[in-house]
Amino acid sequence: MTSAQPRKQRRERAKAPLHRRQKFLRAPLSRELGGKYSKRNARVVKGDTVKVMRGDHAGTEGKVQSVDLRRGVITVDGVTVKKADDSEVARPIRPSNVQITKLYLKDRRREECLKR
Repeated sequence: MTSAQPRKQRRERAKAPLHRRQKFLRAPLSRELGGKYSKRNARVVKGDTVKVMRGDHAGTEGKVQSVDLRRGVITVDGVTVKKADDSEVARPIRPSNVQITKLYLKDRRREECLKR
């Protein structure tokens, strides 16, 4: 960010283009993965297994169902909230509140980026 003023930082984050928003969707790696790849964080993708570290669902582990780049949130299996009509919907979580425990490595490019 270019400014130290919080209101300008919030504005720039809200108006950021999609290619820059990808950086906002990073989450810390577990100790094992961090040691293996010599990295502290990685981008969350659909198929990763994550552990929720903060909030009402802290301690819950599940696979990432979807990643919403526009809103900057992810949805995880097993993290739901009950609606007034007793139906359950997936609860969106910010990626900074989860920890990646298992990486989805079907994509060869992702593995190359992690080993870089």
